[in-house]
Amino acid sequence: MVSQNPIKIEDDRTGLEIQTLRRAILDNLFYIQGKFPEIATKNDFYLALAYTIRDRLLQRWLNTMQTEIKNDVKKVCYLSAEFLVGPHLENNLINLGIAEKVKQAVTESGLNIKELIEAEEEPGLGNGGLGRLAACYMDSLSSLEVPAIGYGIRYEFGIFDQEIKDGWQVEITDKWLQYGNPWEIARPEASVTVNFGGYTEPYTDGHNQFHVRWVPGYVVKGIPYDTPITGYKVNTVNTMRLWRSEACESFDFQRFNVGDYYGAVDDKVNSENITKVLYPNDEQIEGKELRLRQQYFFVSCSLQDMIRIHLLNNPNLDNFHEQWAVQLNDTHPAVAVAELMRLLVDIYEYEWGKAWNIVEKTFAYTNHTLLPEALEKWPIEIFGNLLPRVLEVIYEINRRFLDQVRIKFPNDDGKISTLSIIDESGERYVRMAHLACIGSHHINGVAELHSQLVKDTILHDFYLLWPQKFTNVTNGVTPRRWMVQSNPRLSKLITSKIGDGWIKNLQELKQLERYAEDQTFRQQWREAKQFVKQDLANYIQEKVGITVNPESLFDVQVKRIHEYKRQHLNVLHIITLYKQMKSNPNLDVPPRTFIFGGKAAPGYFMAKRIIKFITAVGDVVNNDGDIGDRLKVIFLPDYNVTFGQRVYPAADLSEQISTAGKEASGTGNMKFSMNGALTIGTLDGANVEIRQEVGEENFFLFGLTTPEVLTLKDQGYVPRRYYHSIPELKGVLDLIASGFFSHGDPELFRSIVDNLLYDDPYLLLADYKSYIECQEKVSQAYKDQENWSKMSILNVARMGKFSSDRSIQDYCNNIWNTQPVSIELKDYVQKEAQLNVNES
Repeated sequence: MVSQNPIKIEDDRTGLEIQTLRRAILDNLFYIQGKFPEIATKNDFYLALAYTIRDRLLQRWLNTMQTEIKNDVKKVCYLSAEFLVGPHLENNLINLGIAEKVKQAVTESGLNIKELIEAEEEPGLGNGGLGRLAACYMDSLSSLEVPAIGYGIRYEFGIFDQEIKDGWQVEITDKWLQYGNPWEIARPEASVTVNFGGYTEPYTDGHNQFHVRWVPGYVVKGIPYDTPITGYKVNTVNTMRLWRSEACESFDFQRFNVGDYYGAVDDKVNSENITKVLYPNDEQIEGKELRLRQQYFFVSCSLQDMIRIHLLNNPNLDNFHEQWAVQLNDTHPAVAVAELMRLLVDIYEYEWGKAWNIVEKTFAYTNHTLLPEALEKWPIEIFGNLLPRVLEVIYEINRRFLDQVRIKFPNDDGKISTLSIIDESGERYVRMAHLACIGSHHINGVAELHSQLVKDTILHDFYLLWPQKFTNVTNGVTPRRWMVQSNPRLSKLITSKIGDGWIKNLQELKQLERYAEDQTFRQQWREAKQFVKQDLANYIQEKVGITVNPESLFDVQVKRIHEYKRQHLNVLHIITLYKQMKSNPNLDVPPRTFIFGGKAAPGYFMAKRIIKFITAVGDVVNNDGDIGDRLKVIFLPDYNVTFGQRVYPAADLSEQISTAGKEASGTGNMKFSMNGALTIGTLDGANVEIRQEVGEENFFLFGLTTPEVLTLKDQGYVPRRYYHSIPELKGVLDLIASGFFSHGDPELFRSIVDNLLYDDPYLLLADYKSYIECQEKVSQAYKDQENWSKMSILNVARMGKFSSDRSIQDYCNNIWNTQPVSIELKDYVQKEAQLNVNES
């Protein structure tokens, strides 16, 4: 008798039944790790699980590639020097929709899923917001089924690990690759070569056409490493392709044979240095050269790779711009404009005008900063020595561009000077933002205020020339990482009320508004918040040995340490509060735990001094018996994605206190608000839009506005006037200057005090009084827990705009002109699971 229910056979590589998953984990431990359970380490078990999950997304990944190549679809290429992706394992479990099944399989195998997730080393591929934004955008591109490749650098040693010793930042090498990376696949067969140094020589071909040949001083090989980026509950898996540098010939036998043992591997060492470490300290000339080498290396590799892929389906590059939308993530990859011109003109022999038409229709440029010093400029001498042919191409781009400027603005030498790619005001520089603007069809800022200020200030003359190029795309973050993964308890509570559609369409959070008045729901909300606060309190105890009160107001500022972000204004408030408590032990304010985190650039003296300042104030406050647990100051070391996943959900108050007009957007402000923290902030960056969305009554606003900042500076800002006119401020600065927080040493923080009194470029003293008064409102509001919970719920309910899905949709609609492509998967059929190559 034939069974009416044939047995379903699962593929061990793709199957999701519990027994199949358990068998796959053991197989990978045995065949990939070469271990049996009795001798396996926690890392071995993690790797076995990671390979098991990678197997289950490979079918989607390969189908995505196959579909895109077969259909010759338009692809987005996100060029970024950083991709701060964070750990992959849990994120992939969530996006594949298999988290519960895998947890059960792991548990039944006698393992702890939480321990395996925590065993993953975080990829050290980014420094901060720029790299994390790129990672969020890659997540959203996949989730929206938009064909995309993220191109960047495979740093062997990432952004440094940070330790705090005696209150000072100490940089430790980030060896994130030391135990292997199961998520990447090397593609050495797709390697390319990149030229550096040497000289150029003109020549005329057989058709009497003029050409230039670049004769390089040395050539470096770029090896691509591919990492799959899953979309949330779709079959699309896009690729992050990172480049590692390698010598074309790793060993010189001739030099070895004559006894030059070090010289025999010189090329190998020098070539591999390019991708050795993320953003070297570039104060020295050698650092600047290495950074420029990094940028040109990954850009040239990526463009050559795009061209190779394009020519698989197309006879030439005439329609390159129709098939590729290339986004320049800040100025780091801006040299791509000149490099694509070089490839088209020198290698593929395009006429200049036709090549330029392809170039300017291919690129779009995102500006991420309003700080003039952050707009990259390269000394002509360094640039010319390193990239002689690229500099010639830039000169020609500039010559033709300035001819257009003269027609648009006749007899205006000032415009020529301000718009030129070459800065000739002193030492001659190549201005990379100018190159990006000239070679891009769109230029966007990353928040409404920022985009307006870009047009009004740093790129004003380009806006006058090409107003149609300028647009805004407000940043966003992915709710998969920053809510579902980071804050599962709150996410489950939300889903229990409004379903799980919000994970893919964050605007659905709006439905939470009706629960803001529900007393039972507010209590559940507080319980979810308290759970993660207790978790963070435990982590603080374990990490820095300080006991904090989880019932206290968690006041959090975690971000890169920089003067314009004004961590030291926060510290002035802490000292003010401390003095008030000392003067009046019965002061009626809720207990507060101030939590800081962030890294200072290794060469940034003042930023490193600010870290010491925070820890020194903490040492005094935390050990004052009169204060007890009413006030604690914590600096948590080694801020990264994993760190953020712990801290954002636990925050009650989000400190977004940069000087108005200095922060481009911010994304930490969004992550805090999505997790129910209320914001104290200036009208800067995306704060403006967050306040508009969540409601003025649910946002603690203080400080000068951007126009007021500009007016005050134009009038001649004198910070000492505030010192003399605000007794409370004078008392705080005098206490610091006395050495009270530095064991009696008045010199330790003299640089901070003097900077505030005699320069104060970021107007801390001008904003001090407004900030203190606003913090008093925070304390009063926190006493009413019912209303605070209501405000917290409304903050989350109104954050739909700030999903990176919305940002990517804006790019697709307004800049890239790209469409989603659905990926179909075939069911596994055993008889078809055989290699069958048709040879022609």
